[in-house]
Amino acid sequence: MTAAVARPVRVLLVDDQTLVRAGFRALLDSEPDIEVVGEAVDGEQAVAMAVATVPDVVLMDVRMPRVDGLAATARITGDARLTGTRVVVLTTFELDEYVFGALRAGASGFLLKDIEPVALIEAVRLVHEGQALLAPQVTRRLIEAYVATGPAAPAPPPPPDSARLAELTPREREVLGLVGRGMSNHEIAEHLVLSPLTVKTHVSRLFLKLGARDRAQLVVTAYETGVIGA
Repeated sequence: MTAAVARPVRVLLVDDQTLVRAGFRALLDSEPDIEVVGEAVDGEQAVAMAVATVPDVVLMDVRMPRVDGLAATARITGDARLTGTRVVVLTTFELDEYVFGALRAGASGFLLKDIEPVALIEAVRLVHEGQALLAPQVTRRLIEAYVATGPAAPAPPPPPDSARLAELTPREREVLGLVGRGMSNHEIAEHLVLSPLTVKTHVSRLFLKLGARDRAQLVVTAYETGVIGA
């Protein structure tokens, strides 16, 4: 009996620079388990193409004409037809004030455009598997800078949702704080002297109680609600 062949990870590229898209396409299409299903030049086109192609992963530029990456990310992650689609925002700067907004809008993380080819390929696979791109120290610096100075965008951050936090047990609140600091389940287990399975259960409950899409959203919630500070 012939084993079933796994479907390749379907990727949508969104960037207003033709050379950037061409470079990413050439790199990703060279991998047998990854397929680029489309390219968009701005956020408006990105949303339309996401609905049409239902990609697994969207690599989203931040600054684009018409509709920027932040707004497009919110529309994609908020679309009931795209619940399985994960968005990763791309930026040229380590501390891009708009990236935090994209994370709040539902992005699963962010990458610098000068990322090494092997790292980009691995990032696409990791996000497809449901992991968030939160390990790099730069991500933590980004969020801490947001908390310290506030966003450049005119809209203020939403107030802490005390009602939802009230539903958390003391242990769950503790785990949320450690997730917010960028710790993996294994690191949290060692820190709290718990089994990895127990930590995984706590994190799963946090997803449910806080309505978080993935680990990136838990990090945002931890900072916004004051569970941890910069």
